[in-house]
Amino acid sequence: MFNFMKKKTTKTETPQQQAERDSAVDKVLLGYEIGTVSIATMVTGLERNGEALTLDLRLPQDSSPEAIQQELGQLLQPHGITTIHMNVRLPAPAKGAGASLPKQMPKTTNAMETAPKSQTNSASSTDNANAEPPITKAAPTQASLAAHPRIRHIIVVASGKGGVGKSTTTVNIALALQKLGNRVGVLDADIYGPSMPTMLGVADVKPQLENEQFVPVDAHGLAMLSIGSLLDGDNTPVAWRGPKATGALMQLYNQTNWPQLDYLVIDMPPGTGDIQLTLAQRIPVTGAVIVTTPQHVALLDAQKGVEMFNKTSIPVLGVVENMALHTCSNCNHTEAIFGTGGGEIIAEQYQVPLLGQLPLASGIRAQVDKGEPSVLADDEFATYYLSIAKNIEKNINKFAKPSDDKRIF
Repeated sequence: MFNFMKKKTTKTETPQQQAERDSAVDKVLLGYEIGTVSIATMVTGLERNGEALTLDLRLPQDSSPEAIQQELGQLLQPHGITTIHMNVRLPAPAKGAGASLPKQMPKTTNAMETAPKSQTNSASSTDNANAEPPITKAAPTQASLAAHPRIRHIIVVASGKGGVGKSTTTVNIALALQKLGNRVGVLDADIYGPSMPTMLGVADVKPQLENEQFVPVDAHGLAMLSIGSLLDGDNTPVAWRGPKATGALMQLYNQTNWPQLDYLVIDMPPGTGDIQLTLAQRIPVTGAVIVTTPQHVALLDAQKGVEMFNKTSIPVLGVVENMALHTCSNCNHTEAIFGTGGGEIIAEQYQVPLLGQLPLASGIRAQVDKGEPSVLADDEFATYYLSIAKNIEKNINKFAKPSDDKRIF
């Protein structure tokens, strides 16, 4: 998993050095074979946290997890990995071969303290015979997550598809909540297409590091952090597989010294993939705002977004219908270019509020392009976002997470 900082050192790595280290780990995994098959094809989950690597593996029935763990430890040590955790699941045995339970490797095994290979091989059959049934643990749920000690509410702004104006809506809602007297932060979770730094006019500002934690960028009073703030240029692509992207999101959330906030507004990527599921299991979300346009195709995808939040026990605070009406600047004729009533349909279907309807206007686009969103510029469209922010504040307290006053960072 991608790491922004190398622990136990005082020197901060550049993104290029970090990428090189992760690439070296990937090459080791791709090159390590069990029989004639790369172990990379058996990995169902991967997470890197500093010098520790956690692997979820589905191994062949006749493999030796202990030997694999030791050999990988030796191969990965030169690349900064000193601890390997392996959660192993073996396939069901052939009929008549006896029962088999998934095996979970010890979670505190140090790669440099494992037994010699010869001892491991001789002991593996005995260990398998005497192994206790594994301790199974269900995936975390929202109900089990304690609130962040310095953040009162976390709101995610999501859509089932791209191109509906989600990021523009996010940044203006955050500024509107701030204008209502709240302390607000913005986390850009769109790892592959970060846009918050540009929209807030801080594309060239890098976050500072303090005690191995990021200090959020001050963007017009908002505490903002984005992967875009850490990249070398606007044209630098983030070409990562799912585990690296979700790991980056969790580092942006966990390794940031967030100030006391009333709201942290998270700009989600489009879709219902790895990042959304990781967030649902590991970040205590107060509620979600769904952004859609009135057109039928957008509504279909927005419904998938609502269903995903329902299945992960995240309340939907309401729906925002973007690009609802367009008024011609020459003749003042108003037309529903993308159809009518889309937001109302979803709101009625899922019995959630329609938080607001936004016009299709070039002025909204022009303001975020130059880093001064409508609420900040206080233009004619700012009132729409202020109304949405007021509607969010009306009912949000009933969804608040219980705080954990004993938690100390």
